[in-house]
Amino acid sequence: EVQLVESGGGLVQAGGSLRLSCAASGFTFDDHAIGWFRQAPGKEREGVSCISSSDGSTYYADSVKGRFTIASDNAKNTVYLQMNSLKPEDTAVYYCAADHMRLCSFLYDYWGRGALVTVSS
Repeated sequence: EVQLVESGGGLVQAGGSLRLSCAASGFTFDDHAIGWFRQAPGKEREGVSCISSSDGSTYYADSVKGRFTIASDNAKNTVYLQMNSLKPEDTAVYYCAADHMRLCSFLYDYWGRGALVTVSS
């Protein structure tokens, strides 16, 4: 069974940090880039970050560049999203997803159920 399980969400004050984890199982981890998305209430889903499994290249949305860092631990089939200098506008449900390709194509095969991140002002 394919699973992507997010963890590490929670409530944090503005300026604080959280680290999200995405644990993958049931598919060949090395064959897929992994991306993070978020969706805030009443807003469209936004791509936040992605890491390629072929060369480790990364992508960040302008809204999080310089504050968020994506990293992959292939031995654990886990991708992390370190979020620093959090702002109230970062409040959203964060999802991880397995890309259709090893490079970040932003076409996703599998999705997690999400982790809620709430940033208070």
